[in-house]
Amino acid sequence: MLFFMALIIGTMISISSYSWFAMWIGLEINLLSIIPLFKSSNNSFPTESTIKYFITQVLASTVILFAIIMSMNLNEFIPQNSNYWMMIMMNSAFLTKMGAAPFHTWFPEVAEGLNWMNNLLLLTWQKLAPMILIMYNLEMTLFLSIIIILCSIISGILGFNQVSLRKIMAYSSINHIGWMLASMLNFKMIWILYFMVYSVITMNIILMFYLLNTFFIPQLFLTMNSNKLIKMLFIFNFFSLGGLPPFLGFLPKWLTINFLIENGFNALSLILILFTLITLYFYIRITISTLTIYVKETIISTNKIKNFILISFNAITLSSIILSTNLFNFL
Repeated sequence: MLFFMALIIGTMISISSYSWFAMWIGLEINLLSIIPLFKSSNNSFPTESTIKYFITQVLASTVILFAIIMSMNLNEFIPQNSNYWMMIMMNSAFLTKMGAAPFHTWFPEVAEGLNWMNNLLLLTWQKLAPMILIMYNLEMTLFLSIIIILCSIISGILGFNQVSLRKIMAYSSINHIGWMLASMLNFKMIWILYFMVYSVITMNIILMFYLLNTFFIPQLFLTMNSNKLIKMLFIFNFFSLGGLPPFLGFLPKWLTINFLIENGFNALSLILILFTLITLYFYIRITISTLTIYVKETIISTNKIKNFILISFNAITLSSIILSTNLFNFL
């Protein structure tokens, strides 16, 4: 509990600080707090993932500190046009911290070795501070557009044939990073809505996998046969994560596309839509498989308490089917 509170405090220091150096200190507090949370098991896999995560974050923090120091001395030692490259260096480090493409190679491997609750932190809370800090440097539209396109392409291609649910969620997160960066280019409130919707949907899916102790797609088939309610909730949440209308996940994507086209980013919006269709395809493939494949054996037992917890946390997603369609009439 102490480390969890320090994790929250570190993030709040980063996003509310007035200087870049105080921001860097907040990121380091966040890093030092999450390492004990990741290393909560005696298993070797969390240890390996924790070491990978720590090394990656330290390298990114070093680059951030170097960029801060160099930008402070620009007027004395370095030509003024180098400030642009310092900002690119700093933004690249922020993108590395959140696992965006093409700085993503560590991200699926770390997610694969962590349990579901730690994955929830990695996929949601740990993206908050770097994204808000990138929001301070939105002048580099071309650089961010390239990152957005790479996030869409790489997540769609590499996540296509995955069997591990943790890696599927990791590549899905990379795809949503691209969408969230695109929403930043236009209107900050869309990014806030997108991040909240993504966090709620991810929490629902991960809570379902956590309660059912499911890590791979074959286990998922066995789980779906044991309870029709769980099957329905899983399908609703996965369709929502993929952005299929009329589910909740479609609303922020529709708003992002709308504002991209209004601001002249037609090619960027087209690329985002095309490569998101690939990720939506393997979401639909998994959900259709759970509907069509029937296995008599089941290895997972469910009870009324688990069903009640799942229904309670999925109430927002279920009610959004009506809510999101009504919101379109006012936007």
